[in-house]
Amino acid sequence: MLQWLKGYFDLPGHETTLKREMTAGLISFFTIVYIIAVNATILAEAGIPMEAAIIGTIVTCVIGCLLMGFWANAPIILVPGMGINAMFTYTLVHSMGLSWQEALGVVVVSGVIITIVSFTRLSQILLEAIPTSLKHGITVGLGLFLTLIGLEKGGLIMKGDNSLLMLGDVTSPMVITTILSIIIAVFLFMRNVPANFLISIVASTVIASLLGVVSFQEMGGGALPLESYVSLFGAVSFAKIGELAFLVAVFSLTMVLLFENIGLINGHLNMTKRPEKFKRSFQANGISILTSGITGSSPTVSTVESAAGIAAGGRTGITAIVTGSLFVLSIFAIPFIKIIPGSAIAPILIIIGVLMLQSVKQIDFQDLSEGFPAFLIIVMIPFSYSIADGIAFGFIAYPLVKLALGKAKEVSAPLYVIAGLFFLTFLTNVH
Repeated sequence: MLQWLKGYFDLPGHETTLKREMTAGLISFFTIVYIIAVNATILAEAGIPMEAAIIGTIVTCVIGCLLMGFWANAPIILVPGMGINAMFTYTLVHSMGLSWQEALGVVVVSGVIITIVSFTRLSQILLEAIPTSLKHGITVGLGLFLTLIGLEKGGLIMKGDNSLLMLGDVTSPMVITTILSIIIAVFLFMRNVPANFLISIVASTVIASLLGVVSFQEMGGGALPLESYVSLFGAVSFAKIGELAFLVAVFSLTMVLLFENIGLINGHLNMTKRPEKFKRSFQANGISILTSGITGSSPTVSTVESAAGIAAGGRTGITAIVTGSLFVLSIFAIPFIKIIPGSAIAPILIIIGVLMLQSVKQIDFQDLSEGFPAFLIIVMIPFSYSIADGIAFGFIAYPLVKLALGKAKEVSAPLYVIAGLFFLTFLTNVH
């Protein structure tokens, strides 16, 4: 079995070990496991029964991770995307008047389109159409976004009373736990201690329990009743497929998913120094989006938290497969998983943010026609709290700045089309 794993996933060729891959998968799981409760809560607001939404989220995560692991052999985890789930519930269902079954139909159609794109030359054309400065801008923007999420999870940053953001209460047990956890995580990481992220999570959870941040009495009951999922699986409706609202929903969702995932996959594979895996990773992503609608969830994305496993040494699909397998077990262990506090996850997200920020060196800010659109992506991703909107701003600005400077020929024809389509999504106000 070990020999088969080494051969199929080419562990020697990736300069990694089974132990390292499994540890990376465990780290990826702990950094993203929050998605089970959060995604289910948002789906429930669309009308999907809560227990069914939890199981649907888990099944979707399992399929996405296994697809990425076995098909693309990449350490990228595919789970329902934050922001995309909000679009599913609050835009497609609440604003556009689709039922949740019809919204799942939109997900399936978008998945079919993206899958077709991924298996044709179009995927490479789209990747090549994106300027290098924008690709690096996306990576930096994602790093800042992760940092912001980490600071928010740890209570160091919170919504301000008289401003958008403000410093959290540094005397509160939660923030004290976060600060101590950051010290531990940074020390272990800089000393290159094996399984440093995992040790940090365990140590941080222990500290949180000692300071009263974690309450073991709130762990609740055991596994979920699986029969609740019967009403959700395959409950896809195409009743309104010919209507304008459905078509606009498909267009908007497809645009966001296409370029958010292109940016995420490219950024993650740059971290692993394996850009040649883009095509298969994108294909796995497309199929996963398609199956999301069938399994009863908002669409999957190559989530930004994948960087945690990559930073922990994950280089092959084993990382994603381990994460997917742990999602299976999570059906029986949700009460235990829920006790891991945000203060234990925050340091990992912040450290990854620092690592991703290094891509800023690759952006030529001396040439503002390259630097300014990249800068827009960098600031708009965290400040708008939306990867898709941040990317859109940079993609629209790039050709406009080039045109203004008389450098129109430096912009590829596909990028003009992409910028125009992003502009349309803003006009339709369903991005």
